[in-house]
Amino acid sequence: MIIIIGGAFQGKKEYAERVTGISGDQMTDGVECSLEEIYSCQCLYHFHEWVRRKLPDIKDYEQEARKIFEANPELVLIANELGCGVVPVNAFDRNFRETEGRLITCLAGMSSEVHRVVCGIGTVIKG
Repeated sequence: MIIIIGGAFQGKKEYAERVTGISGDQMTDGVECSLEEIYSCQCLYHFHEWVRRKLPDIKDYEQEARKIFEANPELVLIANELGCGVVPVNAFDRNFRETEGRLITCLAGMSSEVHRVVCGIGTVIKG
């Protein structure tokens, strides 16, 4: 698994295309995909949006991360880095931010590579 993280609108998807060779039309959008699609796709972008939609169903983030990794260990996963901003006032948004961060942390521990993208420039932080 390869994880690519970074702030919103920092060029993560384009960076993923360059380093993996997977074109944008071959990528799956977390805004609308199912868990089954995550299990079988090559690359998923907007993972944080999938987490937002599925938050009520995620009871154990470690178990959820394990299921994703075991089902699709070759997945390229692209997600916004949410933990660097202002702490949200809304309880749902705080829970969403924490859950996404913990899921990414678990998946990063299992992944062979983790990249962080800022201003379109990627840095390998694992691998």
